[in-house]
Amino acid sequence: MSTPSTAAKQGPLAGIRVVELAGIGPGPHAALLLADLGADVVRVQRPGMLPGFMERPQWRGRTIVEANLKDPAEIDKVLGLIDKADVLIEGFRPGVTERMGLGPDVALERNPRLVYGRMTGWGQHGPLADRAGHDINYISLTGVLNAIGHRGERPVPPLNMVGDFGGGSMFLVFGILAALVERQNSGRGQVIDAAMIDGALALSHMIWGMKGVGLWSDERGTNLLDTGMAFYDTYETADGKYMAVGAIEPQFFEELLRGLEIDADGLPHQLDPNGQEQFRKLFTEKFKTRTRDEWTAIFDGTDACCTPVLTLTEAERNAHIVARTGLIEIDGVVQHAPAPRFSRTPAGTPTPPPEQGTPIDQVWTV
Repeated sequence: MSTPSTAAKQGPLAGIRVVELAGIGPGPHAALLLADLGADVVRVQRPGMLPGFMERPQWRGRTIVEANLKDPAEIDKVLGLIDKADVLIEGFRPGVTERMGLGPDVALERNPRLVYGRMTGWGQHGPLADRAGHDINYISLTGVLNAIGHRGERPVPPLNMVGDFGGGSMFLVFGILAALVERQNSGRGQVIDAAMIDGALALSHMIWGMKGVGLWSDERGTNLLDTGMAFYDTYETADGKYMAVGAIEPQFFEELLRGLEIDADGLPHQLDPNGQEQFRKLFTEKFKTRTRDEWTAIFDGTDACCTPVLTLTEAERNAHIVARTGLIEIDGVVQHAPAPRFSRTPAGTPTPPPEQGTPIDQVWTV
């Protein structure tokens, strides 16, 4: 049976070799995204640690090799892989790979073209660099977590998408790709310090900009995009489900009112802060008069920016997602298709996680 390392790879990153030192969360996700686009990713992990039930979907498209990173002889084998790689991904606390003998100084001395990607929550330096943390902790210090939630209520963590994946893996991939482009001119690799706290700050650039010109308040639930405005919120329907409303532009707001059969005469201006409770009361009452599917039909084909709030299970059947094949099934698990899409070098279908490891000496033999 062929492994991802021996099977033909397809996508814009075909020919790029990546060593992934086993970790959790954003590091493996970054490796997955690179593998989706054709990179040949080899995951190095401890013996007996093949993917378990929950982790299997995240390890698609890889070759897995096993190595005891406390054994100098095994470290030498991993260094042999790194010698042939374009990219290395690691997600340990600062200094750990150095103590293993796999740090950037050693790796880049052996392979000067290597792009050495480091994924952490707090970064490689700073007062918190050696501290544990999770997504909720990284975004709590950036102001992002405080900004999410309704007025007068506690902050709500946005799953783990802002820190781990939006601010973490996506910025690691961004850095890796930028370093690969720069290497075409310099012929040299470099070290990437990707920190989730940095990425979360970058993702929130628009909010910081609005705050800087006086258009955003630190008071949660009082602003344009945090449910402070009635036209950007969710509303319960007659069947206990919800509709999402994002009618920001005036012409879209007009369509929303038309669909809700609300006469605009005598109503406050759309952006009037003092009029939002009146709008919210009207919208709440109106949406409760029909089911979610009835409202979906009413707003279908309009620019009212009013859509149903679907469950994950319902999203599998959404006509637009189905038309774009946005979700695929791999190894019995529904998951996202490779993204983005390329006109000339389309990505292939990701392979399932391997059932067993591949001996290191059988990887990248040519």
